[in-house]
Amino acid sequence: MMKPQKVSLKEKIGYGFGDAASSMFWKIFTFYLAIFYTDVFGIPAAATGTMFLVTRIWDTANDPLMGIIADRTNTRWGKFRPYLLWIAGPFALLGVLLFTTPQLDLQGKIVYAYITYTLMMMAYTAINVPYASLLGVMTADGNERTSFASYRMVFAFGGSLLVVALFQPMVDFFAGSVALPTAYQLTMVVIGSIAVGFFLLTFSWTRERITPPKEQKNNLKEDLRNLAKNGPWFILLGAGVATLIFNSVRDGVAMYYFKYYIADDHVRESAIHFSKMTIAYSTFYLFLGQATNMIGVIMAKPVSALLGKRRTFMFAMFAAAALSVVFQLTSKGDLLLIYSLQALISFCAGIIFPLLWSMYADAADYSQWTTGRRATGLVFSASSMTQKLGWTLGGSLTLWLLAIYGFEANAAQSPETLKGIKYMMGLVPAAAALISGLFMIFYKLSDQKMTQIIADLESQRAAENS
Repeated sequence: MMKPQKVSLKEKIGYGFGDAASSMFWKIFTFYLAIFYTDVFGIPAAATGTMFLVTRIWDTANDPLMGIIADRTNTRWGKFRPYLLWIAGPFALLGVLLFTTPQLDLQGKIVYAYITYTLMMMAYTAINVPYASLLGVMTADGNERTSFASYRMVFAFGGSLLVVALFQPMVDFFAGSVALPTAYQLTMVVIGSIAVGFFLLTFSWTRERITPPKEQKNNLKEDLRNLAKNGPWFILLGAGVATLIFNSVRDGVAMYYFKYYIADDHVRESAIHFSKMTIAYSTFYLFLGQATNMIGVIMAKPVSALLGKRRTFMFAMFAAAALSVVFQLTSKGDLLLIYSLQALISFCAGIIFPLLWSMYADAADYSQWTTGRRATGLVFSASSMTQKLGWTLGGSLTLWLLAIYGFEANAAQSPETLKGIKYMMGLVPAAAALISGLFMIFYKLSDQKMTQIIADLESQRAAENS
């Protein structure tokens, strides 16, 4: 039997800080960037959707390249940790430039958006692919990996909660003394500074322990051939893309839903009051979603220990699909039901993400077990690529559907447009969640199978070191 490998609480917390930083930016991109482009910077929805697709396809292709580079990086800090140190500053700076609005004509604005968004996504890849790959080399223990992934997701949603709680209130605060575009820029300065601190904590508090077999030589062609034969990875690819479409469509249209359907304009008549504090409907909705996401993450380990990773993932996605259909049937007066469904759907989404990343680590182990070669960075970068592909398709689909349904920024929307916005909150994510759950029916790496695989790999490592 393989002896359990325990890792310190400090290291798990340190690893979590990295995804807190990444998720702060990810949620800003998901919740606020589209409406910033259309309603503040003045780029049409269709042009923004096309820009997202074109730049993210390039960005998606960068992920395997970054994984290949990271696998071949050798420093005294390891293969993956150094990138947290090197890229943190440029990552934050590009976030500020992304929300900077130079005085340009429409064509110039579109070009500026293409350049800054492309650079931002390249920086995101350069820091996030090595960060994700760390999960595969900090421990070989399956339970500890799920624990690491759970800490990662708890901190990820913690970062998301921080952004939801701070972003719009900070924009509103700065807008009291400067122009609205400058208010967005100053807000990103604050959030970027926090993100840099989080990345540096991850760099300082984590360690790499698992290395490729000593006799393994660099062979990119063979690594790619092995990935192409990794059946469980392809199943996770499909489920991951569908899950990100589910999440990104719901998240991407939420601000439009409240601004134009619920009519949340951040004034007293459309806000929730707690004592002397006023919270806009949209802010409460997003905050509630991130909070219940976090509860789902916390429950991932105990529930998957009872049901197994595969069944937990599958049942959560089927439940999210059913609840999204119910969301489609709500009307603007059903605020209590809307918030209740948001909490339940977000709980289901939260529970699957630590499982997904833990299963990617399992796929890397499975590849080494079947081929004798380990390419952690390639497996995780290809996995990150699929995540971005789902995000790309979901984000572009949201903006294209807005354009198709006749969306006009900062104007009263037609009944047809409002119907389209409701579809993107209900039936469209329901279909994506259903597809994600169906993919997992075909996933064959059970928890019992992984116990045997990890034990075999540990025996091989022990023999190498003896």
